Amino acid sequence: MSAAAPASAADWYTGTERGGQSDDYIVAFDGAATVTSNSSAFGALTTTIAPAGSLVESGPRVRLQAIAGTYSYPGSTAGSRVRGDQQEGSVLAGYEWIWDQAALAGYVGFNVRNNELSILDPRNPVVGTGVGAKVAADLWLNPTQNTLFAANASYSTLFSAYYVRAKAGFMVADGVFVGPEGTLLGDAYFNQWRLGAHLTGFTVGPMKFSLGAGYARDRVQKGGYYTSVEGRAAF
Repeated sequence: MSAAAPASAADWYTGTERGGQSDDYIVAFDGAATVTSNSSAFGALTTTIAPAGSLVESGPRVRLQAIAGTYSYPGSTAGSRVRGDQQEGSVLAGYEWIWDQAALAGYVGFNVRNNELSILDPRNPVVGTGVGAKVAADLWLNPTQNTLFAANASYSTLFSAYYVRAKAGFMVADGVFVGPEGTLLGDAYFNQWRLGAHLTGFTVGPMKFSLGAGYARDRVQKGGYYTSVEGRAAF
């Protein structure tokens, strides 16, 4: 199975503040959690650091990410069920280009992933602990003052794990966007696609949040539903 990666692009929530931003943030913390009715629950914590300059201007970036979750699916014998537990850590370095209405970031590094199954499943090769090369990219764009497009993607050579997510939105309040989103994720055994809607950019205290929900379908358990919540704080 494959973890639910966070939306971790700089200013993933709206991006609308970037042009007039005066705060020189140097570190951002992103938290994300996704639950599906297809028996999976994952959480992720991502730290993005600007080692030179700040996160509101172009420059080098360092990204640290931790992902953990659990899932289950029908076993190969009648009545059996396989439970999986997964943990992953990534260390990435890259660069982010920032313009008034857009940002693009690219990263390269490595990840360590551990995947344990409750019972032996000879159909599933995604088992054990390994290290892989990993690449990631984030895109944020305000095509107009009232619209948003954001996408992030990653790929690891370990278990051929991939994640691609994109969303578009229309501003319904100051800095708050609503619109569709879609996700593709998988690895050497599992694949899933999701299609739903998001509410992005609302503020609670010092943090900004995004909520998502919709339909999910995977190769193993077919149709279901997902919900997600994401939050960001920058300092």
